[in-house]
Amino acid sequence: MKHLLTAFLISTASSYAGDFVSLFDGSTFAGWHAPDGKAPGAGWVFDQGTLHLNGTPGGMLLSDKEYSQFELEWDWKVEEGGNNGVKYWATKVGGKEWLGIEYQMIDDHKHPDGLKGGSHTTASIYDIKQPAADKPLKPVGEWNTSRIVVREGKIQHWLNGVLVCEADTKTEEWKTMIAASKFKNKAGFAPGKGHIMLTDHTDKVWYKNIKIREL
Repeated sequence: MKHLLTAFLISTASSYAGDFVSLFDGSTFAGWHAPDGKAPGAGWVFDQGTLHLNGTPGGMLLSDKEYSQFELEWDWKVEEGGNNGVKYWATKVGGKEWLGIEYQMIDDHKHPDGLKGGSHTTASIYDIKQPAADKPLKPVGEWNTSRIVVREGKIQHWLNGVLVCEADTKTEEWKTMIAASKFKNKAGFAPGKGHIMLTDHTDKVWYKNIKIREL
């Protein structure tokens, strides 16, 4: 009941937000840039209206704009054994590395990291909190629809229309989870505002219908 109430409150608040804005026009990098003034790597290509990482290095892609409270939706699929992810509140921590909270996208059954289970599987808050065991993940090679909702410090990960993972970044529970994660010594991690980031693990991944609205 608690999860349903939380989902209702956030979804209701979202109904008063502005319209969704597309973050991918199907054929260009408009709205995105590579970190540190570099050009997007050759691995990122446009394939029949999708943004496709083709298995060669492409580097990370950052949204031109930073976001604090938002609703982000996108469709995606990975290759067999593949791994990728969408990060948010992404910033350059310690002036050295780009980090953010990650919505994990992975082959849960064949990628070594996915096989670790828990907070390393699809739709997890990566390395922080695991998703629901009964999440409605489609088979590798089929399109999934994901959504991230962030409002007043509360974050939700949705998969194919179902809320599968949530957390409140303003609680002691969140601090405890961070302290147990790989980010425990990353001062300034997830500061409450930052870029959207598409990661690069070299594996093949496809994106389409990327859109966002600020809340």
